[in-house]
Amino acid sequence: MRPATRLAFTLPALLTLAGPAHALEAFRVDGLPRGEGLTIRETPDAAAPALGQVPAGARIRGFGCTPDTPSGLTWCRVKAGPILGWARRRYLAPD
Repeated sequence: MRPATRLAFTLPALLTLAGPAHALEAFRVDGLPRGEGLTIRETPDAAAPALGQVPAGARIRGFGCTPDTPSGLTWCRVKAGPILGWARRRYLAPD
């Protein structure tokens, strides 16, 4: 099989593996009580250590969300500046 043909067969498989869990999403922090920031946590759990906070209205990048957490709440893997952690989906609006 020629290299170009082999690539044609493997590229769709690679894109399938890269699916939504790894897709880059743009979010804006929204829906927080007045004067509060969004806490970015080490793991998708409200009791997990806080890595930092992001102010309301800030734009952050997301790398997929999961409702499969012990609490049953949806959390998203996010990056805000140098902080990489987890944030509640409830406070992330599509940007």
